[in-house]
Amino acid sequence: MADTAEMGERRFGRWNAMGLYTLAEREVKRFLAVWTQTLLAPLITAGLFLTVFALAIGPTRGEVMGVPFVVFLAPGILMMTVIQNAFANTSSSIMISKVQGNIVDTLMPPLSPLELVIGYMAGAVGRGLFVACAIWVLVAVTVGVGLPHPFWALTFVILGSAFLGGLGVVAAIFSSKFDQMAAITNFIITPLSFLSGTFYSIETLPPAMYWLTHLNPVFYLIDGVRYGLIGHSDSSPWLGLLVCLFSTGLVLALCWYWFRKGYRLKA
Repeated sequence: MADTAEMGERRFGRWNAMGLYTLAEREVKRFLAVWTQTLLAPLITAGLFLTVFALAIGPTRGEVMGVPFVVFLAPGILMMTVIQNAFANTSSSIMISKVQGNIVDTLMPPLSPLELVIGYMAGAVGRGLFVACAIWVLVAVTVGVGLPHPFWALTFVILGSAFLGGLGVVAAIFSSKFDQMAAITNFIITPLSFLSGTFYSIETLPPAMYWLTHLNPVFYLIDGVRYGLIGHSDSSPWLGLLVCLFSTGLVLALCWYWFRKGYRLKA
């Protein structure tokens, strides 16, 4: 057998379009095959959140950012659900493959580290967009949330899906068993999404919590989607865009590096 060639000399060419398409298609079909769990369940959960908060707090809470509390709450719940599902899509895919021992089926084909990252991100972003569209229709019909800035809403949904999808890849590669993955989800991902202005405006926080929240990239994701859906936000969407692009780039670069090195993937 000939020596290993440079990436640009692969038999499939510098860019393995067929392999990338196949991986992306597999990741998308994974969540579409169980749509009651991956699409319907998040929609019901988001609806329950809105219902509980509307009944428990809505009647007594005044306006927030000039809109009714439930309208203010809807974008945060939408984005929180999107990022949780994007994280679950990549983390479950890689974790199950590692535990079952068939991760080699993904690593052996002639796919570069960049193609692996893009393929997994296709599934995360696809699931995020499906969930976002479904929940937006729900909140538009039930609480009258509009879409004054669709470009910003779409941009932050895609960035949020890619960022948490990348974190899902990192978490799954790092974890060797489901207990470790559950710990990462419960003690890192869930607090990041809940303590990020999902249910409140950060203007009401004490100074220390106010500045700590600004160090959380998820805050800018939720704030950006809120700007896209109701036209109001706690910070500039341009600042949020820069922070989210930087954070997503760092996470995806780490994914690429670990795929390139085979970190915790190769025996």
